[in-house]
Amino acid sequence: MLRVGTVVLNVSDTRRAAEFWAKALGYAVRGGAVDDDESAVLVATEGQGLAVTLEEDDRMHLDLHVDSEEECVLQTELERLVGLGAMRVDWCYPAGAGFVVLADTEGNLFCVVNTGGTAHVG
Repeated sequence: MLRVGTVVLNVSDTRRAAEFWAKALGYAVRGGAVDDDESAVLVATEGQGLAVTLEEDDRMHLDLHVDSEEECVLQTELERLVGLGAMRVDWCYPAGAGFVVLADTEGNLFCVVNTGGTAHVG
């Protein structure tokens, strides 16, 4: 089953954006330092909320998470999304990629991310 796991925002200044969004949402920076080389990931400090990733080199998009170690679960979700009208996007995937890039019916990109284990996607 898919769930929205992360909203990725395109920013021009990661440090400035992290400071603003952390204060605005009451979030804390987790994983990845806020510097010139790494994305900032903001997470809720109380309760649950979507993670927010700040990227200088990526455009705004959703990361949909699949929480299963079984690759067939991920493949089933990908097939379901394509059946609904999504299209696979030609993408240069890094080695060991744990995500697949799709476009919705309006051309908006989104990622389906395997967060449940070691299944290789891409």
